[in-house]
Amino acid sequence: MTHSIPANFSAQSKIWIYQSSRAFTSEETAQVNAHLKSFTTKWASHQRQLTAHGEVLHQRFLVLLVDDLQGSGASGCSIDASVHFVEELGNKYEVDLFDRMTFAYMDGAAVETVTQAELSERYAAGTINDQTLFFDNLVKTYGDFKAHWLVPLGQSWHRRFVRK
Repeated sequence: MTHSIPANFSAQSKIWIYQSSRAFTSEETAQVNAHLKSFTTKWASHQRQLTAHGEVLHQRFLVLLVDDLQGSGASGCSIDASVHFVEELGNKYEVDLFDRMTFAYMDGAAVETVTQAELSERYAAGTINDQTLFFDNLVKTYGDFKAHWLVPLGQSWHRRFVRK
């Protein structure tokens, strides 16, 4: 997976991943990345600039990252500001960025989504199996992101939603 997260971010950096209800177009991805850059360069906590980065991955995932080791970390007010910012982006681009019960997985080189209700059906049909790579958007740190963002269904928390 390619991304442009600066190399100086520590593995303990906090990360938030918001999955879009649809893929962004290439033009929208560029626009959203510009909005993210503008937001992260101004993002502050207790009047201290955060060491932050944001970008869209796979034209589907909005990623925000804060490195606590390089200054003041994100606090309640700064996290609230980021949530408000993400809500505004969702409204602007007419996408839902807060649906945690639609799951994304890799189907070859493409990102596909499945609702919780559809997961068992696709599993039974063989469209999805225990080796299918699922995105775990609940990872909390950059280290976990690098190691565990994409995991096989059989090793993922998503597996509990498959009924046999």
